[in-house]
Amino acid sequence: MNTRANKDRKSFEQQQYEVLLSSGIAAQKSGDRDQAHDYLTRATEILPTDTRAWLWLSATTDDLNEQREYLEIALAADPNNSAAKRGLVLLSEKLDKERLLDEGHEGIPEQPTEPADVGTSTTYLCPQCGGHMVFDNSEGGSACEFCGYVQIAEETSTADEGGQVLDLELPTTRAHRWAEAQHRLVCDQCGAMTLLAEGERVKRCPYCGSQHLISSAETAELIDPQSIAIMQIDQGDAVRRIKQWLFSGSFIPDDLRRNVRSSTIRAAYYPFWIFDGTLEMGWTCEVNNATNRTPQWETQSGVEYENFKDVLIPALKAIDRKKLAAIEPYDLGALVDFNPEHLAGWHTLAYDVSMADASLLAREQVAQTLQRSLGGRVLAGQSRRNLQSGALNWSGITYRQVLLPMWISAYGYRGKVYRVFVNGQTGKVSGDRPQDRLKVVGIAVISIIAALIIIFVVIVFLMRANIL
Repeated sequence: MNTRANKDRKSFEQQQYEVLLSSGIAAQKSGDRDQAHDYLTRATEILPTDTRAWLWLSATTDDLNEQREYLEIALAADPNNSAAKRGLVLLSEKLDKERLLDEGHEGIPEQPTEPADVGTSTTYLCPQCGGHMVFDNSEGGSACEFCGYVQIAEETSTADEGGQVLDLELPTTRAHRWAEAQHRLVCDQCGAMTLLAEGERVKRCPYCGSQHLISSAETAELIDPQSIAIMQIDQGDAVRRIKQWLFSGSFIPDDLRRNVRSSTIRAAYYPFWIFDGTLEMGWTCEVNNATNRTPQWETQSGVEYENFKDVLIPALKAIDRKKLAAIEPYDLGALVDFNPEHLAGWHTLAYDVSMADASLLAREQVAQTLQRSLGGRVLAGQSRRNLQSGALNWSGITYRQVLLPMWISAYGYRGKVYRVFVNGQTGKVSGDRPQDRLKVVGIAVISIIAALIIIFVVIVFLMRANIL
């Protein structure tokens, strides 16, 4: 009886809590903050571990310290609550601004600070002759195009470093000095944005080769990259690999070598987002606890975990994801700390897929991967049915923006333009190439005939063996 009474009491309290919570939210939305504060406070007295009431309470007051107190209680109740984390980050920025204003009113003079050396330009001049420096991986640093002077660059591996915490960075607006210092040109054909340092010029879009480049309004705030994979493939090697790949296909036309129009090749660093974190996926299914003849199905539930790392999402919409996947993988273990010096003499494309949008794509990719493998993870070896995935809980998500090197070539054949991609780190090649339809059809016909012959031989063998 006591157990039944306790359940009834908890059910009544839960219903009362939901009524107070709903009333408080409705009052807050209608602008009656005092009434909302009263309802929500009474709700927290009934169920102090539910974050919803604390989050809404933080909206009922303009006192920054009270807001922080409510959000901290919500975060203590649920350490993975993204809304509470974001609220505290934004609140910290407001409190910092309030503190600075108070100091100014008290007559405390503002202390001048030296600007940090963040490398606001990617145009480097040789200290010996004044010529342009270009980053050369074979030399281990920037080399002068005229006198050959080499300035060695210090590189720090970022393979084992963690990224920026996603929940803390999503709501913030930070000054990204390197990206802001670049002049931005937008391709009128493919939409790709190229970042140029002062005095630097580009005639063609590094992605599609178009000459229709226009100045960008430069209103978007861009996040600086944290890591970079150094270009390992020079132009000569890239051209050699493209030719080898282009003429080695089984279905290429016989006249491809004779009729290929002159090609162009361009190199650039392309932006990507990398995400790490943990996914918890709930599941339910029915398990047979008896025999197959007299089954007894019982519903069971549980949680599966996926610790994901280095989920790579292209940050440029113009990139063909299928073509990109064909030249992967990149060696993300060879990433080094981003230094603007690495870009000396190389073009860089700016991202147009936001970090927030990319995080959604990464989560979708991870969730689909875990869902596909769920059948092999849950109750392996047991008789089960109706396996279904449930709620998703994400935690510890971090991100990095990285720059990866790529060569892109375009060539013409019989009035059509084809594009080829080269992984600038590993040299792997992929892209488009023409196919001889007669060869494709011929191979298909031969394969069908061969399959029929095999089937015929097997049938004859079985008949002779008196199996059929």
